[in-house]
Amino acid sequence: MSTIDPLPPLRDVIERHQLSARKSLGQNFLLDLNLTAKIARQAGDLSQCDVLEIGPGPGGLTRGLLSEGARKVLAIEKDARCLPALDEIAQAYPNRLHVIEGDALGIDPLAHLTPPIQVASNLPYNVGTELLIRWLTPKQWPPYWQSLTLMFQREVAQRIVAEPGSKAYGRLALLAQWRCDARIVINLPPEAFSPPPKVSSAVVHLTALSEPRFPADFKTLERLVATAFNQRRKMLRSSLKSISPDIEDHLRAAGLKSTERAEQIPLEGFCALAREVAKS
Repeated sequence: MSTIDPLPPLRDVIERHQLSARKSLGQNFLLDLNLTAKIARQAGDLSQCDVLEIGPGPGGLTRGLLSEGARKVLAIEKDARCLPALDEIAQAYPNRLHVIEGDALGIDPLAHLTPPIQVASNLPYNVGTELLIRWLTPKQWPPYWQSLTLMFQREVAQRIVAEPGSKAYGRLALLAQWRCDARIVINLPPEAFSPPPKVSSAVVHLTALSEPRFPADFKTLERLVATAFNQRRKMLRSSLKSISPDIEDHLRAAGLKSTERAEQIPLEGFCALAREVAKS
């Protein structure tokens, strides 16, 4: 018996269903159910929320979310080997767990969930960043979700919360912090997983803002940021010259020095520059 529900310990579930983690699917399974419940609690009060979970594997975090009171969990799992283990959880929590076999990149969760919606996942390493960018860049804002509670490799987590002047600061930090409050809430060593990955991991909690932190056209801002950080060691007057022949005038109007580099510019500065470029 586990400590959070009447189901068997995860190690027993994995052994019984022969669920060895597959590197090709970016899998690393959490075994400590007390830890998965702690991760679930970072998402806040779930009793009045539906929760989207990507890549539940044998269901460690799924059980944490349900034991912490999630109204309903939609679990999208690509690995058919995990489905019998997830079905056992569904039987233990009647009408609260809906499992879909498939690729999360091709499934519309709104067809299966009722707002308010939280997202909580130990994301497969090979699609984690792509999923995050999709959640941060919907056609309309605010998004369908209220918060994201996500497990990443620690290096990716640091890029999400990075501040100007740091090596980790770049496109991911700017995209996340423009539209969300983002913070690292839990750090995990490799031995928390089976098999242990080569790097440490971290849980990031992102809360959606009702509107972006500073006004800017999204496409203009995204293009500026991508172009600037593609040549992050160059001065802005050089790295951004493909954006506009008048880039130095735009930089000056935005209150930025043309001799600065991308990693020195705060979010507010990039948004001011995006507004100036959009005028031309």
